[in-house]
Amino acid sequence: MKDKDKIPKWATRNSLLNLIYKTFRMLKNEGLRQTLFAIGYTFKRASHMRRLKKKLTLSRRERERQRTHVFKNNYTFSVVVPLYNTKIRFLKDMVESLERQTYENWQLCLADGSDENHKDVEEFCLMKSGGDSRIKYKKLEKNEGIAGNTNAAIEMAEGDFISFLDHDDFLADNALFEVAKAVEETSADFIYTDEIIYTGKLNIAGNMHLKPDFSPDYLRSCNYICHLTTVSRGLLERTGMMDSEMDGSQDYDFVLRATESADKIHHIDELLYYWRVHEDSVASSIDAKPYAYLAAKKAVERHLDRVGLKGEVIKSIAVPMLHINYVIEGNPLISIIIPTSDHTDVLKKCIDSIFELSSYENFEIILVENNSKNPETFEYYESLSGTEKIKILYYEGGFNFSAINNFASKTAEGEHLLFLNNDIEVISPDWLEQMVMFSQRSDVGAVGIKLLYPDDTVQHGGIAVGVCGSAANLCPLFPRENQGYMSRLAVVNNLSAVTGACLMMKKSDFFKVGGFSEELAVSLNDVDLGLKLSKIGRYNVFNPVALAYHHESRSRGYDKKGEKRRRHEAEKEILRKKWPAYFEEKGDPFYNKNFGKNSVSYNR
Repeated sequence: MKDKDKIPKWATRNSLLNLIYKTFRMLKNEGLRQTLFAIGYTFKRASHMRRLKKKLTLSRRERERQRTHVFKNNYTFSVVVPLYNTKIRFLKDMVESLERQTYENWQLCLADGSDENHKDVEEFCLMKSGGDSRIKYKKLEKNEGIAGNTNAAIEMAEGDFISFLDHDDFLADNALFEVAKAVEETSADFIYTDEIIYTGKLNIAGNMHLKPDFSPDYLRSCNYICHLTTVSRGLLERTGMMDSEMDGSQDYDFVLRATESADKIHHIDELLYYWRVHEDSVASSIDAKPYAYLAAKKAVERHLDRVGLKGEVIKSIAVPMLHINYVIEGNPLISIIIPTSDHTDVLKKCIDSIFELSSYENFEIILVENNSKNPETFEYYESLSGTEKIKILYYEGGFNFSAINNFASKTAEGEHLLFLNNDIEVISPDWLEQMVMFSQRSDVGAVGIKLLYPDDTVQHGGIAVGVCGSAANLCPLFPRENQGYMSRLAVVNNLSAVTGACLMMKKSDFFKVGGFSEELAVSLNDVDLGLKLSKIGRYNVFNPVALAYHHESRSRGYDKKGEKRRRHEAEKEILRKKWPAYFEEKGDPFYNKNFGKNSVSYNR
């Protein structure tokens, strides 16, 4: 921690003084708007967390139900823990959390690399292992580091599955029960859970990390999987042990290797792991383990080599997370398709920004004129007639976003299609590179970027499906600089859909899924497209590194009343009937069920 960031002693006396200090520091550094937003965000999030925390305590009846549950396969779970100079009170919490498990077929493997000044660790572990045959303890000849000590614990393990637990953390009482149930129901060989980043007294929880289902691009940005991770013995044998060269990010390196080899990855969206934050833990600050960032960068670079992806791994704006600038293969043509009707002021701003700012030059613009009435519009078209990269098509029917874009895509010459609203204004010079480098990947479907309102608040941070009656943009009205929940507004991640206002994808995939569904004439066609791409095994990517302004709905208006509202409600019903699984309890795989369905509480 830098000196200027240190909290003064007076602010550490109680939580109120600490809050006052942080508020005034934010006012000074980030201004009034960001401070007011942060205060509102904090209160909303605290309220949500209080509701979730009520679910964490097992009732006596539920505890007994879990203890007496009969599994078809009574697998043994070996929980491996590397020890090094562990504080006894932390060690006690950890061991007792195993003893409280409602699933009792577990084994605790403790490999101790503590120095001579911490004999109390050995004494405590010998006492515990002597009283419970499920607890195995080994005193190591020397400290082998995090990876080496973990490997020693793994070598002691006899179970069918291996679960990883840090020496100063602990498990929810039903953690292994839920993992065992997931194995039985899904046959997964790699399982991970949600977690609580925890500080203070045992009954006070800190940040709740509510994770998405497997998101490869988010994983390449950071080790969001983290705790609790469980792998089958077969997967462990294919993956190999922890790598001592990667100490500091040895778990990240292991997770990357394991997910590459796993037959089935399953996410349990329940808070089952307590990750304790204290002054020496990596959870508290990147300054606690500065070498961890370099090891994480190296882990991702090795991962890219193994999976055959070429790219430069750099620091993300959300330190200590990462961003990858993938190598663009060749110089593919991008066809930018822009439906338009009058409002030449916004259209001109859109086109001018593309030509003036874009650093990627191999593109064509297809303007699709649809029922303009103002003479100025056609005069503007005439002024563009000599521009080499622009061609103008005329769509004679009524406004149907899907039909217009399907019509234009048939004439597109590009390998990649970029569907763009006429009220988009480019901000980032490398916006096309930041999209096409993902679009080119065989496993990627639609690619979207972060869109802002002209007042520098977020309009689009990706889309969650199955919320607010149909689907909704994430992070609405967040300040431009806000990194969002677990930095998902600042790093690349996967979502079920991105907005059609600025959406790139391979032309071959567009035609493979039948293009936009024309029964969705105005709204939710982009959501439907994203879900169709997911169905054929593609990942949709949200890349917030690239930015653009969205002067939303200037041409068409909003859908809040009258015929437009009735049409919008009808299209919502089409989406619900077409994709019912997204409206059930589990819902959108990239939007944790614990956020709720009635509002876009992701990041809230």
